[in-house]
Amino acid sequence: MSCLRPRILALHALFWGLVSLRVFGAALLSDEKAAVAVTKAMTAPCWQLEEFVVAKECSACEGFHSKSIPACSQTGFVETINCTKSNREEFKSCRSAKMEEHLFWKFEGATLALTVVFAIVVVVRQRSLDRQASDKVRRQIECI
Repeated sequence: MSCLRPRILALHALFWGLVSLRVFGAALLSDEKAAVAVTKAMTAPCWQLEEFVVAKECSACEGFHSKSIPACSQTGFVETINCTKSNREEFKSCRSAKMEEHLFWKFEGATLALTVVFAIVVVVRQRSLDRQASDKVRRQIECI
């Protein structure tokens, strides 16, 4: 009998309405995501969708190319790609060996500098602790 009260019926209707809205809403969102994925596939570069051949190895972007080719803005280096199926020529951002070597040596230098700084900190701290220990022993001997 308590299930037939209007307030409980309204709460049940609201609850099941929200549940069904969530289920159907998720289905609609997945349909929208699929449509967006198809649209992205149409606008995606050909080298993401099909086989390709590197026509020109990774090289630095020159002044004009860095403004006109969007791939140049990511790393400053670009390689020319020929897609096999669509036979299109596109540009792909890349990382050059020179740039990688430069970043490696910067990292090594920073690591070495931090090693030296922390070694100095350890030596200073050890000397301070040694001084405190010898002062403590000296005070204990003086008290005797």
